[in-house]
Amino acid sequence: MKLKSIFFLGFISLFIFLFFSCKIGEKKKNEITIKDQKPNIIIIMADDLGFSDLGCYGSEISTPNLDRLAANGVRLNSFYNTSRCCPTRASLLTGLYPHQAGLGRMTMDAGLPGYRGSLQENTVTIAEVLKQEGYQTGMVGKWHVSETVDLGGEKQLNWLSHKESNGDFSDIKSYPVSRGFDKYYGNIWGVVDYFDPFSLVNGDKEVKEVPKDYYHTTAIGDSAVAYVDQFSKNKNPFFLYVAHCAPHWPLQAPEAAIEKYMKIY
Repeated sequence: MKLKSIFFLGFISLFIFLFFSCKIGEKKKNEITIKDQKPNIIIIMADDLGFSDLGCYGSEISTPNLDRLAANGVRLNSFYNTSRCCPTRASLLTGLYPHQAGLGRMTMDAGLPGYRGSLQENTVTIAEVLKQEGYQTGMVGKWHVSETVDLGGEKQLNWLSHKESNGDFSDIKSYPVSRGFDKYYGNIWGVVDYFDPFSLVNGDKEVKEVPKDYYHTTAIGDSAVAYVDQFSKNKNPFFLYVAHCAPHWPLQAPEAAIEKYMKIY
C-alpha cells in the first residue's frame, strides 16, 4: 500500500473510529519511523582478488567469514571492472568512468584530460554525498587515488624504505579526510610492504613507526572494527569503506598462513 493511501485511511479512521485514534496514530508513527531509517553501509574491497579465490565460489582457500556473508546475502555472477587498480577505485568512489574522474591510467599526472592521476574537482565521492545526508563516514586501508610523484632513483628508494622523509605523500587536499571521510587510517600510495607499509597516515598525519608484529591486513581489519564501535555509539548512521591491499602484489602472508597452504601450493 502506498504511503499516501496509508495517510488517507488514517485520516478517515480518525473521524469514524475516534476511540481507536491513539493506537492507529502510534502504529502509523512506527511504520513511518521504520521507513525513514537510514541503513549503515560498509563496502569492503579486496585488491586484485579473483572471484574464484573465495570459498563461496569454489576456492581451496579457507574464507569462512566471507562465505558466511555470501550465504546470507546476494552473490553476483555478472560484473566488470576497469582492469587496473586505481581507475576501479575512482569509479567505485565517484560513480564515474575513470577517465571522467581523472584516473584513466595510474596515479602519475600525464598532463592530459582524463590522465591527471588523482580525483579531479568535478568529482563527488560517495562519502561526500552521504555526509550531506547526516552519515558518519570513515575509511581504512588503501586510498590510491591521489597523485604519485616520482622522485627518481635513490631518493625514491630511500623514501619508500623509510630512510628519509620528503613531506606529505601527496596533496593533502586529495586525502580521504579532504574528500568526505571523517576518519581515515591507511596508505595513500598503492604498493606497500604489508609488515612496514609506506605512505601510512592517520587522518592526514604520517604514521612513522609500526609495532614489530605489525601486519597491514590485520591492522586494516582491527581499525575497521574500532570505527564501527565508535560510530555505533552515535545516533546517526555510518558509512565505512574498507579497502584492503591484499592480495595485491607483493604477496606477503604471515608465516602461519604460508605453512597452512604449503602442501596446496
